[in-house]
Amino acid sequence: MSCSDHAPRRAVSFALLLPLLLAAQPVATDSYLPALPEIARDLGSASNSLTVFVLAFGIAQLVCGPLADRFGRRPVLLTGLACYTVAAAGCALAGSADALVAWRAVQGAAMASILVCARAAVRDLYPAHEGPHVMAHGLRGLGIVALVGPIAGAWGVQTAGWRWVLAAMGVYSLALLALCWRTFGETRQVAAGPAPVLASVSTGGMRQVFASPSFRAWTALTATTYGGIFCFLLLSPMVYVDLFGLSPALYGWIPAGGSLVYILSITWCRRLLSRRGPVRTVQLGASLSLLGPCIQIAGCVLAPTSPVPLLVGHAVYALGNGIHQPCGQAGAVGDLPPQLAGRAVSCSGFVMMCVAFCAGQLAAGFIDPTMRHGAWPMVLPMALAGVVLVMIAFVWLPRLYPVRAAATVQARF
Repeated sequence: MSCSDHAPRRAVSFALLLPLLLAAQPVATDSYLPALPEIARDLGSASNSLTVFVLAFGIAQLVCGPLADRFGRRPVLLTGLACYTVAAAGCALAGSADALVAWRAVQGAAMASILVCARAAVRDLYPAHEGPHVMAHGLRGLGIVALVGPIAGAWGVQTAGWRWVLAAMGVYSLALLALCWRTFGETRQVAAGPAPVLASVSTGGMRQVFASPSFRAWTALTATTYGGIFCFLLLSPMVYVDLFGLSPALYGWIPAGGSLVYILSITWCRRLLSRRGPVRTVQLGASLSLLGPCIQIAGCVLAPTSPVPLLVGHAVYALGNGIHQPCGQAGAVGDLPPQLAGRAVSCSGFVMMCVAFCAGQLAAGFIDPTMRHGAWPMVLPMALAGVVLVMIAFVWLPRLYPVRAAATVQARF
């Protein structure tokens, strides 16, 4: 049987596996959120364990991308899943805040290899015009796990303690490791002919990636929208549990609700792409991303004791985020050759995590046990992200894709 006979079956199998691979990220973050207050009581400050995870996740992508391009997606993916499992066990057994932070850093680095290989495999297996639709399908599966994760994490914290939540992460990654070992075949496209093609990718790949105007624009979009949502993920446990007095179990429904909106938004995004094209689609998303924080600001000013405006504003922002992520993640690699997919994905992810880390660290500096600043440290970064997203969607992207080329761009996406 020829290689071409295997390709369709492999693509179908990967389409089913992609949501599970992408979901390893919300398993490590969203299910962890309800545990933060209890970890803080047991070990001390817990916010560093989340920000260090994000920093390690971002930096490690710069290494995992070139490794995946050189040695293949399969070995890097399997190694990452194995390290993720070991790190989750280390987190569950951590006896101090420093040990927890160290193991979370290892887990973040392992997470990088999983997502880099998953996103690079999309570029390997599908043409550029199918990329956003495939990513939307995968991110919808991610959203389902992100919907269940906070609820399950809150239930686990209240019934068994935060250590069992971290142990469950290891069980998930171990099962995924076994599944990938059996079903995930190598997807990297090795160029035919002598080595000069691969050599040029090795020596000039990073420069070629960052030299791409479309890579820079779409990466800025995903980094900005994720920076805003990360500030919510990092600070919302303190805002809703410490400021408004919600129980961890009740709080778990808040990020879960945001994930439900995210799922619906991704489904909506796939239809918008077919009708409006990518630029007009993200312009709608940017408008929603700005409207959401405006609702929250109005709530902080007019009804500071009510969480309702914050919840409504977060839902509206999540609608925009669900539009930006599939468009931005696919657009960042769409104009680059498949041989650079690993590097492009890693660079895009590195920028996204660096923005999230810097925004989170800055916002967390305004949170204290008395919550004297109220919800403002969570709301203002999201508002700033909304402003930047509007600038990218209405100023930067139209310059790259002018109206006269709209039909070509829409066909490519």
